[in-house]
Amino acid sequence: MQKQFYKQEGEKIRTDKILSWVFRDQQLKIEQLEEFKDIEVEGIKNKIKEKEEGRFYIRCPVRDKEIMIYSKASGNAKPEEVIRQLFIKKLTDYYGYPLGRIGVEEKVQFGREKKKRADIVVYKSSAKQTPYIVVETKAPRESGGVEQLKSYLNAKGAELGVWTDGREKIILYRPYPQKFVDTLIDIPQVDQTPEDLQELLLTLDDLDKEYDFKTIIQQLEELVLANSGENVFEEVFKLVFAKLYDETQAKTRKEKELMFRKLLDPQLTYERINDLFKKSAGEWSGIFDEHEDIYLTPSHLSVTIGPIENKALLGANLRIMDDAFEYLISKEAKGEKGQYFTPRHVIGMCVKMLNPKIDENIMDPACGSGGFLLHSLDWIEKEYAETRAAAIKYAQNHLYGIDFERRMVKVAKALMLIAGDGKAHIYKLNTLDTRTWQTEVNSALRARSDLRKFLYRFSDSAKDRESKKKYKFLDFDIVMTNPPFAGNIKEEGVKAEYQLAYKKGNMSNNLYKTVDRDKLFIERCLQLLKPGGRMAIVLPQGDLSNPTTEYVRKWIMDQARILAVVGLHTNTFKPHTGTKTSILFLRKWRENEKIPKDYEIFFAVSKKPGKDSSGDYVYEKDENGNIELDESGNPIVDHDLDEIAKAFVKFAKKQKINFWR
Repeated sequence: MQKQFYKQEGEKIRTDKILSWVFRDQQLKIEQLEEFKDIEVEGIKNKIKEKEEGRFYIRCPVRDKEIMIYSKASGNAKPEEVIRQLFIKKLTDYYGYPLGRIGVEEKVQFGREKKKRADIVVYKSSAKQTPYIVVETKAPRESGGVEQLKSYLNAKGAELGVWTDGREKIILYRPYPQKFVDTLIDIPQVDQTPEDLQELLLTLDDLDKEYDFKTIIQQLEELVLANSGENVFEEVFKLVFAKLYDETQAKTRKEKELMFRKLLDPQLTYERINDLFKKSAGEWSGIFDEHEDIYLTPSHLSVTIGPIENKALLGANLRIMDDAFEYLISKEAKGEKGQYFTPRHVIGMCVKMLNPKIDENIMDPACGSGGFLLHSLDWIEKEYAETRAAAIKYAQNHLYGIDFERRMVKVAKALMLIAGDGKAHIYKLNTLDTRTWQTEVNSALRARSDLRKFLYRFSDSAKDRESKKKYKFLDFDIVMTNPPFAGNIKEEGVKAEYQLAYKKGNMSNNLYKTVDRDKLFIERCLQLLKPGGRMAIVLPQGDLSNPTTEYVRKWIMDQARILAVVGLHTNTFKPHTGTKTSILFLRKWRENEKIPKDYEIFFAVSKKPGKDSSGDYVYEKDENGNIELDESGNPIVDHDLDEIAKAFVKFAKKQKINFWR
């Protein structure tokens, strides 16, 4: 039973409500702070009291007094104080340090005049003369402060430093007289040493599955990556694939032991992690260059291992990992060639409307981070697969993606591997220029044969495979994609493959000097579909409404039945672009199928995009203003695309469209 503290307008206010004011986050509860899962948090809640009307205090056992954490009148909140009290409790209850060795708001002297105060200092003895651990606490989701913590270690001469926001923590370690700061997996228990932690066995079963990878990357950037002189994206992904490889191999090792560990010697750590990386590059070919190494120095690499060695990547929360990878991409090249990360509720609507079946092959020819493939896997697992193993087998045999952007291929492969498909049929190819595919094929086939199957399995005949356009026509059941709009195609060798590159869509006419990229993607997607196959493609609305693109619409209707057109709100793809877009749903005509002169088409316009004009997500709230969470604990985006999907399913069944019969 939660303690209740005061009444306002006849309503009792619970502790969680007070804490939501303190944290300035209606959805955040103490129980959701991963850092404190090992302690009983009710004791902290019971320390929160209203001493004066609308002013709330928490008792600090170190200072033995009440500390104000929230004033309702002014709105002044101190969330870091709540995190501090929770960490003090963890120090005593979990790590075993006595209160007599803990100091709060301890002075830190910088030079002759400059002074600051460390949030928490743990001393080596109750005499409080020699600092051992310095702790910097922050409000949940507040970044920064790692460099400040490093300065505290230098000034206080402490061996260990902890940065925590209650969700994640970074452990710094600098034993005297070592000059550089390293990291650890955790802080020692009261009867342990830092060296003890590095010698403990780490197994698959020990790994944390709930964490925020984006926060970890941001802290590592502040700590070391940004100052390493290397490409942050590339080096992080080398570590991601090394760890994924280690986790897959650990399943067959004695006690499921993990090798992705920090050792006492940074050089030995480098050699071990780099070896795992090189093995991962061999296992999943085409992601990294041959003979490539981790370019971080041994000391830099050693620092990055501590915060991630005890995190589980296989089976991790894909939404959180996707967010982290989008952050990495955005630092380099977001939007260079169009919109990379399609909002997941848009993808979800497309998958629901096209209803993939467990024996159907799916292709995304501009796959980006693999969102359409991942949602298809999720759909199959929920709707058609009897077991998780059956869903993974489906992914291994039926999901394919192409992208021209090297970084996005790495992201998509990583997410597919994390999802558990084990193979990840994602290929770096220029979807629109099949002339380049032969070189890519020959290179990839030296290591693996699945690319041969990808290119040849769906060809119509041996004659097609030997023809000049042998890669042009494949045979997929479903194509879903959000192709890049930016830029146009000028090269005649590419344009010559497409009817829509010729004036008025007639190959007896001359080629246009330039052709919009999205128009060629429409044709390429229909080429990838088998007769009777279906597709969803995100397009600029002008393709479906401008008088100058009438020939495109006529050509489409000759090739396929228009199933649906869904107009998206202008906020949908913000902040990256405000281009007005629609999603076109098609079913390719079968050979010799009689094309009806008239048929019904489903039209819908989204009014609730799930984003505001700044591109920030908007979430559903209950009657008390609290953000609603789904069954996985994620905030629910406030949009109307699920309603549109349901309306289409009803329409499709009424029309007796075969994949919804």
